[in-house]
Amino acid sequence: MVIVLKNDATDGQKQVIKNTLKEKSFKINEIKGEESTILAAVGKLAMDVREVEVLPGVAKVIPISKPYKMASREFKPENTIVEIPNNRGQIIRVGGSRLVSIGGPCAVESRQQMLDAAAAVAASGATMLRGGAYKPRTSPYSFQGLGEEGLKYLKEAGDKYGLPVVTEVVAAEYIPAMEANGVDVYQVGARNMQNFELLKKLGALGKPVILKRGLCATINEWLMSAEYLLSSGTDKVILCERGIRTYETATRNTLDLSAIPVLRSMTHLPIIVDPSHALGVRDKIPPMALASIAAGADGIIVEVHCHPEKALSDAAQALYPAQFDKIMRDIESLAPVMGKEVAHIRAAESEQKGKDTEIPSKIRCAFSGKKGAYAEQAINNFFEDQAEAVEVNSFDEIFQQVVDGKVQYGMVPIENSTAGSIYNNYDNLTRYEDVSIAGAVTIRIEHSLVAPKGATLESIKHVYSHPQGLAQCSNFMKAHGYTGVDTISTATGAELVSQKKDITCGAICNIRNAKIYGLEVLQQGIENNSNNYTRFVIIAANHTAKASVINEKKPNMASVLFTTKNEAGALYDALGIFKKENLSMNRLESRPIAGKPWKYWFYSDVVIPQKVENPHKYMEDFKNKLKAVAEDIRILGVYAE
Repeated sequence: MVIVLKNDATDGQKQVIKNTLKEKSFKINEIKGEESTILAAVGKLAMDVREVEVLPGVAKVIPISKPYKMASREFKPENTIVEIPNNRGQIIRVGGSRLVSIGGPCAVESRQQMLDAAAAVAASGATMLRGGAYKPRTSPYSFQGLGEEGLKYLKEAGDKYGLPVVTEVVAAEYIPAMEANGVDVYQVGARNMQNFELLKKLGALGKPVILKRGLCATINEWLMSAEYLLSSGTDKVILCERGIRTYETATRNTLDLSAIPVLRSMTHLPIIVDPSHALGVRDKIPPMALASIAAGADGIIVEVHCHPEKALSDAAQALYPAQFDKIMRDIESLAPVMGKEVAHIRAAESEQKGKDTEIPSKIRCAFSGKKGAYAEQAINNFFEDQAEAVEVNSFDEIFQQVVDGKVQYGMVPIENSTAGSIYNNYDNLTRYEDVSIAGAVTIRIEHSLVAPKGATLESIKHVYSHPQGLAQCSNFMKAHGYTGVDTISTATGAELVSQKKDITCGAICNIRNAKIYGLEVLQQGIENNSNNYTRFVIIAANHTAKASVINEKKPNMASVLFTTKNEAGALYDALGIFKKENLSMNRLESRPIAGKPWKYWFYSDVVIPQKVENPHKYMEDFKNKLKAVAEDIRILGVYAE
């Protein structure tokens, strides 16, 4: 059973509950989540659950009918995200909105082999490095691995490229050596899936574990093995489908992709797929890797070798680096269809700045467009000239640059007082779970029509600008009969017009662009409404060990994302929590959830009451209360505006 504790439950009440359960021979695991603390009582039911429900400090008791208790959806309705840190301060998340890839050779053969393999998979976008130091082989005469020496080579290569390392644990006696050499993720192979004593010892480490499905195991048996890990102490279990043995002999095994959607309804644990061991032939692996992602997997683990013809283990199924690179590029294209993005390793500081160059004192903030864009002005206003404005080509690229660590911040327009919301960025905030809002700034927008020397209002036929800029000046455009041409940003429009040197082309932009691009101002203040303002949010990565901090001002704003239950009055009930907590809404938007027809995210900006002493704690408490009537909830940021 699962015992959900009240938020104000005391340590004494908690101990009474534990003692009561232990007297009935239950094994207790305490799990502190973001919303609540729960006690997982595992064992043969020997008491009426009502005896627990009446105990002080208990909010509710949830009986679990499945034989796998802690792995079940009943135990934890929301998906588990396994966090794995690397040596660059980044946290790799398996099970969230990101797709992860694990690549490397089957076996560690030499130091140089591992360095070459790590360089290859890192360049293509892998987020973790795999390699076997101890190899369980069918034949006692086959290569068994380099042992502890191999662990050292694996870790050295992973650390050089910021890749956490994954290796198989074949027996409990090797665990101390693996711990001593910094193994980040322990892999349990198919042959050991039901080695329960090994699973107990691994679970007690509390480290991330990839649990591969046994060659002939049912899904229930697989989840029962996961239960051994969970009940022994770890909450970081990743399931790995690697093919099962069937009558078919055309491939090494039969990859059971149907297991992925089946598991989604049964367990909260993340799922990855190993097409290498399933297919056994390198040319057949790429399509099944893509099929795995299309089926809903959280990532892939594949074998990659720089010289597979010389591999000492599983040579036939090892991918060439070029094949792995093609898979990663294809997954990048497929990911948005699945409503996900591909995870990347943040660049090392030396790679970002150049090993022989001095690291600049200014922080870096990305914006979409060219020099002279309103977003660049917002950066200057917010950071007071203490930040270097970095040009990128799209809003999506701003988010990706922040996630990858190429910049510390991103300046993202979120709404305009006359043209309304920039929906692309609302959607980006829902898709990129690894960014948070760190601040906000509003600037006055005054548009001008600029053009090459010699142009007049009468000679202009085509006007280049961002769609928002064109919409904000629609009256002026209509009055003159101009045709609008969409550009990435208002400044990009000015740059294009400057390059064309055509007196029939003009641009709507900030007046600063006239000087920057050598254009003349034909008319100022052409926007429909002089009360024209754009609100920008500043985003920063939240998947690093040390999150970015902009200033020490007391936060006065928060942004919240939530979904509601599918029942009458669900949104009404959720909004009631906002009212009860005295959170004044500045904005409420709804956006469709990718892949879930007729389901919506609700985005809200709220004002935190001035009397609140600790805004971050206040919003966490609010989140817990909203959880009672809503479903998925994310605090996108608590910040000063």
